Amino acid sequence: MTTATTSPAETGQTPPEVRKRSPLAALGGQNLSLIGALVVVLGLFGALNENYLSLSNLQVIAEAATITGLLAIVQTVVIICGGLDISVGSQVGVASVVSAMVFTGTGTGSGAFVGTLAAVGTGVLVGALNGLVIVYGRVNPTIATLAGLAAYKGLAQLLSDGRAQGYVLDDPVFVFLGRGKIAGLPVMVWILVVVAIAVHVMLRYTDIGRNLYAIGGNDTAARLAGIGINKYLVAVYALIGVVAAVAGILLTARTGSGQPVSGSEGLELKAITAAALGGCALKGGKGGVGGTLLAVALLGALENGLTVEGINTFWQNVAQGALLVAAVVIQQRRNGERAVGLPH
Repeated sequence: MTTATTSPAETGQTPPEVRKRSPLAALGGQNLSLIGALVVVLGLFGALNENYLSLSNLQVIAEAATITGLLAIVQTVVIICGGLDISVGSQVGVASVVSAMVFTGTGTGSGAFVGTLAAVGTGVLVGALNGLVIVYGRVNPTIATLAGLAAYKGLAQLLSDGRAQGYVLDDPVFVFLGRGKIAGLPVMVWILVVVAIAVHVMLRYTDIGRNLYAIGGNDTAARLAGIGINKYLVAVYALIGVVAAVAGILLTARTGSGQPVSGSEGLELKAITAAALGGCALKGGKGGVGGTLLAVALLGALENGLTVEGINTFWQNVAQGALLVAAVVIQQRRNGERAVGLPH
């Protein structure tokens, strides 16, 4: 005996699997919280200083956040697959110095292209080196990239003798990268947008992205599924090197010379803080570009507001550290993880 069934179409109901989520639900609680915090920060400093929300100052915030945003995006990728890179700031310094020194040595004309190419090549090498040490040296990512933080910083200082190198503001390419605009927005911001879209598409709509989430979620299961974890990890760290090189080139273009330390020191903390605030699980397997960019905007707005109000820059470091701790605590609570050393 058969039982008559009524299809969803006949009842006028939409099957649960095809129901569309509301825009707010699609954003997610994490992103809504970041948007709320960003609105509060903008409103607070806007009330304190009438110039804070001016178009010129908002562009300053966007430009200042570009380099942090680039590094935070690739930090998101490496955290998703269960890794970490503390050396990104030093990689930016190396790339900045190399781009300026090669440009100066080559001269104008093709100098900007050659300097950019040299910086990107250097980024690939130092990034891949991190990955090789982690994978084949079996070194914890935190330790390996902490060593890279010191080593690459020292390399940048050795190459530059500890001083800013070259002068690039007589070259139209560097001027365009550092100070040019397209459709009213700084070129630096457009570069960030392009990188963000490319990484988002990779993570959400390709097998590469699905495999990265699988590696971070359960590396044993990923290995049994035939995913080449070692190749993926080396490639991810090489990608970090490339994007760090782009950030270094933009730093050179923005400041007018290669910077071994100034402008790049502390970027690793900002990048990790933005990724954590944006919803990346530090154990891997979770995160996305959208949340990270919102966190970058929040950090940039907060930093600029403190500067505009003349608050000691040391407090900015305090605020960044507090935000990182807060982000991790929230993650631990949401995941239901017990406190270290305490019973459930």
